[in-house]
Amino acid sequence: MRKIAVLVSCYICATLSAQTESDALFMAKRNLCGGFVYGNTSWKHYWEGTFYRDNANIGSFKSNSVMAMANYGIGNGLNLIASAAWIDNRVTAGTLIGQKGIQDLNVFLKKELLTKDIKGFNSSLVAVGGVSTPLSNYVADYLPISIGMRSKTASLRLLADVQKGHWYGTASAMYTRRNNVTIDRNAYYTTRMIYSNEVALPDLFSYNIRLGWRDGADKYYEVTADRMNSLGGFDIRKNDMPFLSNDMESFRVGVNIKYPVPRVSGMSIMAAGMQTLAGRNMGKATTLMAGVVYQGEFKKGDKK
Repeated sequence: MRKIAVLVSCYICATLSAQTESDALFMAKRNLCGGFVYGNTSWKHYWEGTFYRDNANIGSFKSNSVMAMANYGIGNGLNLIASAAWIDNRVTAGTLIGQKGIQDLNVFLKKELLTKDIKGFNSSLVAVGGVSTPLSNYVADYLPISIGMRSKTASLRLLADVQKGHWYGTASAMYTRRNNVTIDRNAYYTTRMIYSNEVALPDLFSYNIRLGWRDGADKYYEVTADRMNSLGGFDIRKNDMPFLSNDMESFRVGVNIKYPVPRVSGMSIMAAGMQTLAGRNMGKATTLMAGVVYQGEFKKGDKK
């Protein structure tokens, strides 16, 4: 069997924060923000279970993506967020054929539950509910080249944000429920032989911490750390290929920056970098992202 590694892109879309589902920033009522983000992820070493290794049969893994995203202010403290990505995955050695295409549609409803001043700290509590569904019939059972898991999901995130002056901290936790997926074979082996074309994916739990400085929603500098782990699954067997129901875990750190474009009202540029420090059945990935977003009034006469 070829020696190949594993990639999970379940939460790459949350790396940049521009009034997204992972921050406490909101669009005003009837305001619309949209933009595009380019991302590049690469790794050469990976964890086969807990064993850290490289693989001459695939060389380095490289992924390029373009994500379109939009955020609409339904009401003050209530936002609708949507995103979708086109992804191109390749390896630099071996015979594995690269995969590319449109991945999944992600839709989130973000609601501010409460906001309160506590001894000079502006504090808020936010709830975010989300769903995702595949936008194309891409091949899921082809890791690490697959562009996604092709599973319909539902998620719930709770988020707390505290700010004093321009300094702030944000902490959140998210649970993601994943539906079963079907694959193009009638039997497969996990820790036992299963005679079916249906695979049960373990659910996911993740948390995120952000610390930084911000001046409104259009200018901030922050450091971030996040952890994701599957609630079940099994390790990649020695020298075997990864599988959809593997136990996948990762811990990443990074930086996010957003800055308004001079003399162009409503337009901002964003940049981010993330590094995986620890993992299980994952690549030790470096991710770099950059994008541009534009915010404007959806209806003339509304308050900005």
